[in-house]
Amino acid sequence: MTNEERSRSQAVSQVFKALGHPSRAFIVEKLRESEHCVCELSEMIGADMSTVYYSLACDCLGGMLSGVESILHMQLDSQSAVVSSLSR
Repeated sequence: MTNEERSRSQAVSQVFKALGHPSRAFIVEKLRESEHCVCELSEMIGADMSTVYYSLACDCLGGMLSGVESILHMQLDSQSAVVSSLSR
């Protein structure tokens, strides 16, 4: 791995790490819908936060999350097929 590849991989892993908590993933989902005050977000997730507004700088996370949802649906379909075949 070159230094450039290592740096890029580290940067990508930091983005995924930032989304690695259920509350953060939930916040991104809500911000995909619209801008929200932190007080609104904190009420939705039941956490105490300051009173500033957050929004997504770009919608690229929306596409990424849609891809993750597709993977989860594929896994669920696969698991359902296995369970269905076992019950025959």
